[in-house]
Amino acid sequence: MLPRSARSSFSGVIAAVLIAVLAVGTVSVPDARAQAKGAAPPYFAIKGARIVTVSGAVIENGTVVVANGLITAVGANATIPPEAWVIDGKGLTVYPGLIDAMSDVGLPAAPAGPAGAPGGGGPAVALQQAAQQAAARPSQGPEDRPGTTPWRNAADELQPTERRVETWRNAGFTTVLAAPKTGIFPGQGAVINLAGERPGDMVVKTPATLHITLQQPGGFFGFPGSLFGVIAYIKQVFLDAAQARAADEIYTANPKGTERPDYDRTTRVLNAALRANRPVLFPATTAAQILRALELNEQLKTNMVIYHAQRAYESGVAAAIAAKKIPVLVSVKWPEKEANADPEAEELLSTLRFRDKAPSTPAALDRAGVRFAFYSDGIANPKDIIKNTKKAIDAGLKADAALRALTLGAAEILGVADRTGSIETGKIANLVVTTGDIFSDRTQVKYVFVDGRKFDVKEPPPPPLPAGGLGAVRMTGRWSFTVIAPDGPQPASADLTQAADGTLSGSVSTQYGNSTITKGSVTGNRFTFTFLLDLGQGPSDIIFSGTIEGNTVKGSVSALGQDFEFTGTKPGSGQSEAEEVRQ
Repeated sequence: MLPRSARSSFSGVIAAVLIAVLAVGTVSVPDARAQAKGAAPPYFAIKGARIVTVSGAVIENGTVVVANGLITAVGANATIPPEAWVIDGKGLTVYPGLIDAMSDVGLPAAPAGPAGAPGGGGPAVALQQAAQQAAARPSQGPEDRPGTTPWRNAADELQPTERRVETWRNAGFTTVLAAPKTGIFPGQGAVINLAGERPGDMVVKTPATLHITLQQPGGFFGFPGSLFGVIAYIKQVFLDAAQARAADEIYTANPKGTERPDYDRTTRVLNAALRANRPVLFPATTAAQILRALELNEQLKTNMVIYHAQRAYESGVAAAIAAKKIPVLVSVKWPEKEANADPEAEELLSTLRFRDKAPSTPAALDRAGVRFAFYSDGIANPKDIIKNTKKAIDAGLKADAALRALTLGAAEILGVADRTGSIETGKIANLVVTTGDIFSDRTQVKYVFVDGRKFDVKEPPPPPLPAGGLGAVRMTGRWSFTVIAPDGPQPASADLTQAADGTLSGSVSTQYGNSTITKGSVTGNRFTFTFLLDLGQGPSDIIFSGTIEGNTVKGSVSALGQDFEFTGTKPGSGQSEAEEVRQ
């Protein structure tokens, strides 16, 4: 059987060979013939790139060689086979493919119709419908197994054409943990790669995880209809599994004369997961919930992984997790004020604090020595996963720890670090090639390799920075701002320096104190810069965002979850913008 990277039809013409040779200067002649035939080349080599291996040192000028879906060589002096398709890596950076540590990417959103009917979706839909029907019936007690379908396996429900597969891949994600979401025991997760003509092509490991939620499917009259009932039910299912395991052992040892145990696929799947020591994913957000989960696991004795955990920044929580050696999947869907919320409505101080502090959770976990990874948690645009990871970096997380949480750290927690998550010889060739630092706003994903298969990322580049002439944006200099606050106009000023790539730096002065800009940029006629300021509730990010026209600016200031308008000018600047540019 041909390797996955070479599965294709062979029907080419000589003209296509000539076109390939003339159009692609980095492709060797044997590779051009392969492309003319419609087959992937047997080898790729990314030469002269900056290689961030994650598992080892960064190679500033190195080569990665890929063959038949695997990394066959990596290093400063890696040998390139003569038949390889060579990609010039000058100015590019190669990272391991990013991993979304829990998602439903690749899974159907909802049943399309009855199983077996046209467009019905087959067995995957039948499983979903059975789960939904079971959840819809009022449960009379734990013996009904409400919201419990642990036998569902994401690998059985994959849809390679699901639209988000390509969207996630274009953002640099090569791998996700795909998992069912509905029910208390919704099913088992599968680690999948985001490419393949058939579901079987995508699967890296299955089953990989067992999932638990705290959903309350019982409604007002059913069981369990409360959080207390859900937790009691979870305990009961694990007790049932232990009893079933003991009964099976007794019957297997002496079946003759022993009553045959009943078949229960819930306890059978649960026991299989426990025997294999698969990660059991359990939700917890607040300090109380996290501590309760740790205590519950003392009774359940699973290979627990806590997910969500956005309040692990609270005092003592990260240390408690570290003491139990429990890994964490952190949701990067940071709390935000609802877009349509009443701007005049008062918010609780605890809500504002949570919104401000949540991105500091990964740094707290890292300091405590907790293994953690990131997951999307329903984020619609995968680029926001990277942007929100950058917020964690701005809140104190080291950049290399953030990258590890999106690559090797996730692979370790999900049990696939022996095959993916870093750039090492012998591992799956899951790579993302970028034009710079992956956490920079202006970096583009240029290529993505999944199982050694190369994908060109076709998306418009970010707006170019003005090169000069009338209307060119130049923010270097001193600016005066007036912030329109509820208690009246408030003055502020900034000394800004704009670099050639549009990066803004400098200092800001306000009536509350002075600060240094932590990040800032200019794109087209738009700008943004962020600095820390203590407004009485501890240091908080203050974000100025707006537009510039000549020597005037306008926009909004975001502080403590509220937005205020501002205007500004560049005092003492009598020259025109065009004159300033010429200078």
